[in-house]
Amino acid sequence: MGRKDAASAKIPMDQYRKQIGKQDYKKTKPMLKAARLKAEAKKTAPGIKEVSLILVAILVLLLACYAFFYLNLSEEDDLGLEKDGN
Repeated sequence: MGRKDAASAKIPMDQYRKQIGKQDYKKTKPMLKAARLKAEAKKTAPGIKEVSLILVAILVLLLACYAFFYLNLSEEDDLGLEKDGN
């Protein structure tokens, strides 16, 4: 007989879920649609970290190319100066 009384009492989690459901039901359709679109946009938008990492990678690549060509051209110029100096 004690079981019947225990089953009628609701656990706090069920009460919380019921309250959340009531709150969502009170919202109008445009509000729900706007919230859903905002969540989707947040998921699909690239983050600042990803964009900054890509820009840094491109900058490093350009600097590496610049350094490679600078060192190759400076070596040729140094060899040319030594020949003229002798």
